[in-house]
Amino acid sequence: MGALYDQMKMDLELKNFSPKTITCYLTCMVKFVRHYGQSPVEMGEEEIRKYLHHLIHEKEASQSFINQAYSAIKFFYEVTLGRPWNATRIPRSKIRKKLPVVLSMHEVQSLLSSVANLKHLAILITIYSAGLRLAEATHLKVSDIDSERMTILVRQGKGNKDRYTVLGQKNLELLRQYYKTYRPVEWLFPSKDPAQPLSGSSVQKVFKNALRRAGIKKKASVHTLRHSFATHLLESGTDLYHIQRLLGHTTAKTTSVYLHITGRDIAKVKSPIDLLPSH
Repeated sequence: MGALYDQMKMDLELKNFSPKTITCYLTCMVKFVRHYGQSPVEMGEEEIRKYLHHLIHEKEASQSFINQAYSAIKFFYEVTLGRPWNATRIPRSKIRKKLPVVLSMHEVQSLLSSVANLKHLAILITIYSAGLRLAEATHLKVSDIDSERMTILVRQGKGNKDRYTVLGQKNLELLRQYYKTYRPVEWLFPSKDPAQPLSGSSVQKVFKNALRRAGIKKKASVHTLRHSFATHLLESGTDLYHIQRLLGHTTAKTTSVYLHITGRDIAKVKSPIDLLPSH
């Protein structure tokens, strides 16, 4: 792509997209260009339609990758090239909605009990206790923990937004123990190089090992702890509005998925078979 690559990168940076999103969009565009082996300036609607169809039916790409490819190509043609985008002719693939995997409170307890390393335990408990995304947890700073207000400051979460979330008492006690042992300076959970935060892949590995030791067969990831946080709050009576704020969701629609997981309201509904008169 050459100069167009640099132009798209600049446009993404001017829009203040996160570094991760910028890398993702540029990678998607490079794959699109390599698929045809010609300049994207020479291509248009038909090539885009055929490429997206190719991803769906031939590559059988994941829904998330198809969605990323669509967004990246749309951004390039709309913003970088300044061309109109016909959403009717180039429809976004409908996302299949799946309910997230959630661990029960007993499973969370079993998982955490299987972690012996204090640092590993501290970051997993912080993720679950505060409902953090993985990148949010690894990029916490020591100064983000406010023991007086019992809050955690999450800096530049998804959408480049700051927010506060809850600091649990048990979480605070463990973090104090962890601090006395490891004495982190800037990053709360540094890597071997104190100037760098712990990598997300390291935390995922810790989680997978803990999952195996706990004998939990669910297809869970570190993000499952965030889903479990929201679900357990809802089950304990916390209203959706407060959960939305703690998670950093822009709209209540995103948070409402947890209503489908808890079964709390479903339990209140009587089946019509129970309304029939007894014989």
